[in-house]
Amino acid sequence: MPSALDTNMRFTFSIMALLLEVIIIVLFGIFVEYDQNNISENLYPLFQDVHVMIFVGFGFLMTFLKKYGFSSVGNTMLIAAFGLQWGILMQGFWHMKGGKIHVDTKSMINADFSTATALISFGAVLGKTSPVQMLILTILEITIFACNEHLVTEVLQATDVGASMTIHAFGAYFGLAVTLVLYRPGLKNKHENDESTYHSDLFAMIGTLFLWLFWPSFNSAIADRENDRLTAIVNTYFSLAACAVVTFALSSLVDERGKFSMVLIQNATLAGGVAVGTCADMLIHPFGAMCIGSIAGIISVLGFHFLTPLLSSKLNIQDTCGVHNLHGLPGILGGIAGIVVTAIKNQSSQPVRFTPGMQAAALGCSVGIALAGGALTGGILKLPFLGQASDKNCFDDSVYWEVPEEEKLREIHPNNHDEHSRFEDTM
Repeated sequence: MPSALDTNMRFTFSIMALLLEVIIIVLFGIFVEYDQNNISENLYPLFQDVHVMIFVGFGFLMTFLKKYGFSSVGNTMLIAAFGLQWGILMQGFWHMKGGKIHVDTKSMINADFSTATALISFGAVLGKTSPVQMLILTILEITIFACNEHLVTEVLQATDVGASMTIHAFGAYFGLAVTLVLYRPGLKNKHENDESTYHSDLFAMIGTLFLWLFWPSFNSAIADRENDRLTAIVNTYFSLAACAVVTFALSSLVDERGKFSMVLIQNATLAGGVAVGTCADMLIHPFGAMCIGSIAGIISVLGFHFLTPLLSSKLNIQDTCGVHNLHGLPGILGGIAGIVVTAIKNQSSQPVRFTPGMQAAALGCSVGIALAGGALTGGILKLPFLGQASDKNCFDDSVYWEVPEEEKLREIHPNNHDEHSRFEDTM
């Protein structure tokens, strides 16, 4: 059984979590007020959809590891609950009025968006970090994210309504930089717990379905006008549909026996929602959205099949969930699509006219700041007293969670459990 010395969780995590929450409550008391003039009640259904994506979609998508389900869902809840409060503050400081941060439904949606970046990065280091490390990552990443978002939308005045660049590409490359700095040579050969079971993959597919169904809300929630919101919904709807069909086709094609891969179906089917995000509210025609979704499915599948093993073996990037293929590459594709569309068509949001140069600068800044911020964060997370598990105990819930007794017995006496199962099968 794991030793308590592996994590040192009891006081380190509890004191840090309580201290951070007290600090946030004090800051809310000083700076945060209701926005009585802009309640935006009509956005509440979209807020609900985004909220479900963050807590249920992301949480269950990461339950594919056979012994890490508690941590996947539980840590998602921890990161999101803490992150949305911190996100209100970090984003709000850029838009203060009279020295106060005014909260309404739209700011709550944006706060959920900020937590998505941390959850994407969480996928890259899944199974290899402690809850203490994830709290620190959430603080630093959301702070850097808010700065980059302000740079992209206010300084460069680029458009990114579905946040292909500012959330997906940013979160993916931030996480990849963190996992590179936290590289574990002991995990170079595949860990015995770094795999799925039939039921864990089924649970992960639940997360995929929630994300797939609600993604049009994610891409349209912060669009300025009702017509733009409808356009974003339609474009995302068709991009996801085309991406899903292409993913199934390529999943069968790249397998020597022509079978579907649950890893690809869980992840690459969502790439169309990521890739169409930047230009979701633009008049690209459903045909254009379907083309973007199809290309996203292709690069995501090929990324999982060819690029992920290469990154692991040659560059020491151990990307547990394959966030590079679901968020990184499709996020870059979304940024490129935004560049192309603004070059071909006159796209504007009064009084700003979007230009391909500023779109390219926004993409470059998002990726560059993410890599630099992730490397810095990874360096901080390497501090030896933050409760990280040993290589042997990675990808195992029992290091940080109380697990049912039957699971403990199964680990101690796996053969007896198998014999008992075989006996039951004969009854």
